[in-house]
Amino acid sequence: MQTDNCIIPESNISPTVSRQSLLRLSHSEDSESVADNCETLPLLIPDSSQQEIDPDMLFIKSSQACQYSVDAIITQLRVSQTQGLSHNDVIERRRMAGWNEFQEDPSPPLWLRYLEQFKDPLILLLLVSAVVSLLMRQFDDAFSITAAILIVVTVAFVQEYRSEKSLEALKRLVPYKCHVLREAKPQVISARELVPGDIVLLQAGDRVPADVRLFDINSFSVDESGFTGESKVSAKSASVVDKESDFAERLNISYMGTLVRTGNAKGVVIGTGEQSEFGEIFRAMQQEEAPKTPLQRNMASLGKQLSVISLVIIGLILLLGWIQGRPLLEMFTIAVSLAVAAIPEGLPIVVTVTLALGVMRMANRKAIVKKLPTVETLGCATVVCTDKTGTLTLNEMNVSQIYTSRGVHLTVDIGTSSMCDEQGGRVSLRETPDLESLVLAGTLCNNARIDADGKLLGQSTEGALLRLSQKLGVSHLRRSYKRLTEHPFSSESKVMSVLVSNINEPIKQLWYIKGALENVLPNCRSFFGHKELLTEEDREDIRSAALMMGRKSLRVLAVAQGPETDQLFFLGLFGIRDPIRPGVTESVNSLLCGGVKVKMVTGDARETAMSIARDLGLVASSLSEIESAAHIAVSGKELEDMDSRNKEDAINRAVVFYRVTPKLKIAIVRALQARKEVVAMTGDGTNDAIAVRGADIGVAMGKSGTDVCREAGDLILINDNFSTIMAAIEEGKGIFYNIRNFLRFQLSTSIAAIALIAIATLIGYPNPLNAMQILWINIIMDGPPAQSLGVEPVDRDVMNKPPRQVHKAVLSWRILFGAVLNAFVIVLGVMWVFQHEMQDKAITRRDTTMTFTCFVLCDMFNALSCRSQEKSVFQLGFFTNTTFLIAVGFSLFGQLMVIYFGPLQSIFQTEALTINDLLTLTAIASSVWLADEVRKLVVRCWRSHTSSKGKLYDY
Repeated sequence: MQTDNCIIPESNISPTVSRQSLLRLSHSEDSESVADNCETLPLLIPDSSQQEIDPDMLFIKSSQACQYSVDAIITQLRVSQTQGLSHNDVIERRRMAGWNEFQEDPSPPLWLRYLEQFKDPLILLLLVSAVVSLLMRQFDDAFSITAAILIVVTVAFVQEYRSEKSLEALKRLVPYKCHVLREAKPQVISARELVPGDIVLLQAGDRVPADVRLFDINSFSVDESGFTGESKVSAKSASVVDKESDFAERLNISYMGTLVRTGNAKGVVIGTGEQSEFGEIFRAMQQEEAPKTPLQRNMASLGKQLSVISLVIIGLILLLGWIQGRPLLEMFTIAVSLAVAAIPEGLPIVVTVTLALGVMRMANRKAIVKKLPTVETLGCATVVCTDKTGTLTLNEMNVSQIYTSRGVHLTVDIGTSSMCDEQGGRVSLRETPDLESLVLAGTLCNNARIDADGKLLGQSTEGALLRLSQKLGVSHLRRSYKRLTEHPFSSESKVMSVLVSNINEPIKQLWYIKGALENVLPNCRSFFGHKELLTEEDREDIRSAALMMGRKSLRVLAVAQGPETDQLFFLGLFGIRDPIRPGVTESVNSLLCGGVKVKMVTGDARETAMSIARDLGLVASSLSEIESAAHIAVSGKELEDMDSRNKEDAINRAVVFYRVTPKLKIAIVRALQARKEVVAMTGDGTNDAIAVRGADIGVAMGKSGTDVCREAGDLILINDNFSTIMAAIEEGKGIFYNIRNFLRFQLSTSIAAIALIAIATLIGYPNPLNAMQILWINIIMDGPPAQSLGVEPVDRDVMNKPPRQVHKAVLSWRILFGAVLNAFVIVLGVMWVFQHEMQDKAITRRDTTMTFTCFVLCDMFNALSCRSQEKSVFQLGFFTNTTFLIAVGFSLFGQLMVIYFGPLQSIFQTEALTINDLLTLTAIASSVWLADEVRKLVVRCWRSHTSSKGKLYDY
């Protein structure tokens, strides 16, 4: 048996030694000390006579594996580099290690998930009301309440089940295969079939299927942005890492889920499934309990409030009846009836249906919402913490600036690749030979390629040059050249050079070189197309141009060509960056204008993060570097070194957090939540998953996001468009305002009905409405007009309002005031009609019909006024909510049938009214709407006055 430094006799191997003992051998630089260690240290490697490998030895942490030689790892895992595992080995190891996948918590059965919908406090209150109504033999109320409950829980269950199925379909889009060496033969298998000790073969375009210790590396680089948060591609090495290191510094390890950009390599699997670094984050994410949404907390609070109101009503009615000497059983029956009427059983329906409609609208806008209350939560978010790479940016390098050999600075429009000079004038490629030669050189000195599906195979920086050449129509020229020699890029040379010849002119050979300016410029003799030698002033101008690009956090590539590598013509500079996603800047500005703070949390370097923050408007461009460092940007290490109090202050103050680890991301979220902030966390990578799960609402990218991040998210953006979050916030705010509008309508109608019966009882009048008429009013109150308020179009002005304060109850004093005012006008009008009709103190069919119809018409005008808390109907438009018009029309038609259709007349004890009666009742009922219009005018004037003084007013 052989390690890197010594031969260990097989007969000296002990089966009881620890893992660290053998691996420690690879660290000794002195051969004599290694020999001593070979004799004296206990060894990790199991005895070859053992029939089974120790399960504890199957998995090796990447933090340990990176510090030891490949031979040591291979020996511990008992596998051959050239043969791989045998079929029997695979079966045995899978028995011990399981499949290479994550074990999610098993879902409860459908019937149990359906029953869980009944845990809502308001639903429980309605169940109690239904039982009480049944015991009091009020079967109509019991039936209507039970029907309302069943509708609510069924709609919620079906919608959440549909969202779950959409997520399962999304997961099925991302299975992948891998290449593995088994029984000395390369095989293609499903990634889930891997076991520890498998030898995997990786090449450009592959997704790394497990944690692997690399060897046999050839120009191998990996995109680890989804794992480490850094957009820079990591060039890998098989060399031992001789110190404690973080994820990004373990250059001989490739992590599950990362993407191979260039080259090829072999590796031995050291961690699969939940035993990988990816899996550890998955387990931590599952242990993170998602907080309740503000709407869930509000509805629970409202349920308690309504319970108290119901008990108070029952108590007051019983007390009044006892004082008047009425039978207690009769008074108890009346009290329970009124208490049941006081509970808006339509509220859960409206909340559920409104949320479900919001979820369906979001699905049409490429966003999947897992739970119904989630879509409303974003409406009250006060802070959005967002990852940079892949979320704010495209995670796709593009050329954004060019400096030509003639000293011309060009800005590239990333979307169209059109170019402008410093004066804003358009630049044509064909009219600028030095520019065409520069773009062609970037295409020829390039190992990347873009397949037919548009997928990049190769380094992202080289991909940026290819995309530019494609859009400018130069890429086809690549086929006209033949590569003769290549000197690949290395960390020492910092340049890549290729010798090519034109197929049509094979004798003419040229070197094309690209790389770091400090390594390319010394070998340049003159500018392209010029005979004059470069002066020191020319060289300083080139360096200044590169420095200017670097200050904008662009990755600068110098390009040259010539007959020899030390006799080059300078072609120019490319400034490359990961561009901001289209529409993100506008979305961020809208969030900031709406009072929502936006904080960037990234694993990238400070300069890159600050550049993006400035472009987005998160950081003022006028701030100096010192001011930015002191007040705006904080590194992960700085946060780790702070005490808890200073850390909380820094997190609250800072806008940009760079070089941040996954543990710090969740710490940032929790620190903000401790300050009573409602936190939304966006992300796409594995490193974002814990923070996404712990936030009040987690937003995951569905297209580029990792499985673990999608599992953690509450809202999944299918198209990875950050701007969709704005649509979700708009929906969330609109939903809550619609719920409040409905609540105000229900409360005003409930208060009016209770007050009408209570006043009649108090002054000794007979009941103005019979049981069937009260039931009909209850249907109107909870029926189509009420439901239509939940689908009122979102008011665009809602985005300019600050996030609502979640600690405040849904039932605010403004809602109560509006409800009481409308109820007062309704009672006043209905009692006037009742008293006016009942001249002889005896109840007739006409009396109850007039009173009943007046109440229903008042309800219709009340619904019209409740479409908005502060805007006039003339501002909203009478025809903007088609559903409302249909619902009111349906209710009015039903009322006319009750009045004029014979069979219904006998049921509801009504009689036909004249046209003058209807016109009179309509005029009286319209007073509800007119009174509310006056109130809204006062509110708008007050709001305008307070806003002029710089005060925020959230109605």
